[in-house]
Amino acid sequence: MSDTTSTTTVAEPTHAWLITLQYPVPAGFAIATHNGTITAAPGSIRQHVYLDIRDWLTQQRPELAHGTVLFFSLEPYRL
Repeated sequence: MSDTTSTTTVAEPTHAWLITLQYPVPAGFAIATHNGTITAAPGSIRQHVYLDIRDWLTQQRPELAHGTVLFFSLEPYRL
């Protein structure tokens, strides 16, 4: 009998992000702020990372798809 162990390497985040959006609701507008980390591929540009974050957010919360960005920050993960 052989024992096979599979190890999956999870890449360390390269950047931390914060985004605040204003989006329409029946009574007017609401504001939501989200944050997280992302592992950007080498050579990625800021715009593509931003679009990836927006896509991920709208998958999680479809009501944010028509939101207006009030604030966006993308910073290196390490100090």
